[in-house]
Amino acid sequence: MASITFAVDPEFKSKISKFLWINWSELVRERLIEREKQAEFLLKTLKSKEEQELIKWGVELGRKAKKGRFKRLLDELSPKEREELLK
Repeated sequence: MASITFAVDPEFKSKISKFLWINWSELVRERLIEREKQAEFLLKTLKSKEEQELIKWGVELGRKAKKGRFKRLLDELSPKEREELLK
């Protein structure tokens, strides 16, 4: 089995050292396995056709909203300010 090492600050190390009955390696290993499964599910979901269509729809909707808002903001400017902004 591969080994992973990570650093924690001394204060945190001292706090967790009080809990001698906890197998920290096993706890972290289980949590990493759980996270990996969640990440795999998320990637699989994001690749689905339905999700891609929803993302595309959301991006298009956002662009339309920004375009409409930009036009309204331009209408609020004086012709001189509008000209300066669009240079």
